[in-house]
Amino acid sequence: MNRMSHRFPAPFVRSANGILLAFVLSMIAGGAMAQPERGRGGEPRAEARQGEAHPGPRGYPRVTEPQGWNARPGAVDRGAYQHNFQAARGYRIGPYHRPPGWVDRRWAFGQILPRTYWAAQYVLADYWLFGLEIPPAGYEWVRAGADAILVNIVSGEILQVEYGVFV
Repeated sequence: MNRMSHRFPAPFVRSANGILLAFVLSMIAGGAMAQPERGRGGEPRAEARQGEAHPGPRGYPRVTEPQGWNARPGAVDRGAYQHNFQAARGYRIGPYHRPPGWVDRRWAFGQILPRTYWAAQYVLADYWLFGLEIPPAGYEWVRAGADAILVNIVSGEILQVEYGVFV
């Protein structure tokens, strides 16, 4: 009889050995799974280390920011903006989730958009993809339902609305 069986009951010794065996096997299996894919010379393949090079989309050019997309006008000609337009084209993007506790509403220039509507998740940082003009300094385009709203990020005043940008 071995010494361990004198101190602990036999079922405990068997279960402890089983747990130890399971742990060792999981460590061996985990280590094997974490090994990088190897090439012919035994070195990790370049694609396994950093991913394959992707040539980009085929059949259309990759969308890039237009020249001057971040050169925002410093002065605001309010008369040039104060309009409620119907968008020339509608775009399909992910679903819109309005702020909790608020209802859908049709906004217009001159109104004050509550801060919750121009939180970070609603800002259209890539506004040019939706045919929207460069916002002046201190303004951002935000999504509110199907519409794009140009809002003053200090006061919340709406400078312009494009209805039906998102379908």
